[in-house]
Amino acid sequence: MQIKNIGVVSPGDMGQAIAGRLKESGMNVHTALDGRSERTRSLARAAGLTDCGSMEKLVATCELVISVINPGEALSVARQVAAAMKKTGRKIAFADLNAVSPQTARDTAAMIREAGGLFIDGGIIGPPPRGEKDKPRIYVSGPDAYLFEQINHPNILVRVMSERIGDASGIKMCYAAMTKGTTALAVELLVAARRLGVEQALEKELRDSRSDVFDWQMKNIPSMPPKAYRWVPEMQEIAKTFGELGMTRRIFEGATDMYEFIASTPLGKESPEQARKAGRSGLDVTRDLADGK
Repeated sequence: MQIKNIGVVSPGDMGQAIAGRLKESGMNVHTALDGRSERTRSLARAAGLTDCGSMEKLVATCELVISVINPGEALSVARQVAAAMKKTGRKIAFADLNAVSPQTARDTAAMIREAGGLFIDGGIIGPPPRGEKDKPRIYVSGPDAYLFEQINHPNILVRVMSERIGDASGIKMCYAAMTKGTTALAVELLVAARRLGVEQALEKELRDSRSDVFDWQMKNIPSMPPKAYRWVPEMQEIAKTFGELGMTRRIFEGATDMYEFIASTPLGKESPEQARKAGRSGLDVTRDLADGK
């Protein structure tokens, strides 16, 4: 299958940046904006995407549709794509690049294949590819993962893993468990230290003894609050992954609670664009969270 037309659902913070790079690589990039927010529409316009309107029109237009969306909506998007394939008679490839468990990926694969389509299991590791140094890795697996090798852009690094559905999701779950799991822990302990009145002493100790960890978290925390609502279902998918392996779910159920709290705050209700414009430091964020701002 030759891919020239790619559909992106949805052009949010990550999806828009990837869509822009796909356009630069020579692909025709489309989206479906029926029912989407004005922010999403604005991001799509800024990236120069072609709006097909409905999912049916998107499926009728594209050889490949990729899903980059809130993990909690991943199955819903897959159902819409499967229904559109059945209605239009189009047998396209569908790549789920969301942070979901291997079992969720297998369930999605069954849905797409039952509709006659090809399924690619995927996971994105790294930041949105906006700057020249931003180069996310897109891990893909499954019998049809080789189709992603047609994507050729220096800021999108495609890594084909295997022919097994679940491998790409598995590496995403384990990696996100480390990065986002430790961020949840770091935010919680920094909020606690401020409320206990020992914030400055803890900051000094961390800078003295674990500056590598402290600096890493200070770099990551400022951009986190607007994404916290999406990280809630991601933590749930990680908990599901570990539970299915006979391991404890409770560590990431706790991280879920932390991100639910952050998502409910004024910082959590900002858009990524607003957070970038504010230019807060990591400690600014944890102090505002501790102080209820």
